[in-house]
Amino acid sequence: MPGRGPERGLYLITPDERDGGRLLARTLPLLPFASCLQLRNKVLDAVALRGAGARLRDACAEAGVAFIVNDDPRLARALGADGVHLGEQDGAIAAARALLGADAIIGASCYDDLQRARDAVAAGADYIAFGAFFPSPTKPGARRAGIGLLRDSAGLGVPRVAIGGITPDNAPPLVAAGADLLAVISGVYDAPEPVAAVRAYLSCFKDEPDT
Repeated sequence: MPGRGPERGLYLITPDERDGGRLLARTLPLLPFASCLQLRNKVLDAVALRGAGARLRDACAEAGVAFIVNDDPRLARALGADGVHLGEQDGAIAAARALLGADAIIGASCYDDLQRARDAVAAGADYIAFGAFFPSPTKPGARRAGIGLLRDSAGLGVPRVAIGGITPDNAPPLVAAGADLLAVISGVYDAPEPVAAVRAYLSCFKDEPDT
């Protein structure tokens, strides 16, 4: 995402936390290590989600971390987010671009489909995401992606995000195959020591920041 967002590191995604204040408290210690934060929550109502999002947006701005909203370009616009992440049912990239503007970061889930990735980049996506690479507690029925997708998409010219059941132990082959960002929810938020977990993920890139 040249000039528009993170290019390498940890793509942190929020869990289904029912308490917005607790979500913020759990996230704050992690932001110094994140390349971006995606607001994803399927249990909060619209009002609570907007309130939690506003606090996370401000925290990300202070930390210099890109703030991305999952699924919902209108919520992204209402929150003044840096961008939006679109799945296959979340509307067209062109429509999100028209709503959010030329500087917005727009990412696209490409699952196990290289042609979808090509189409997303042609439509103006700033990054593409493949997965699930491994069984995921967040989406146990998710389509499984092969590691070859990361190698085969190298020429598309945008950062590639790997997602789905990623741990510090299984991540190195994904990074070696071309994953620029590792997207993680439970591997960090459900870890006994989340900051230690973040450091373990970053060590897969061999360039962990001295924080």
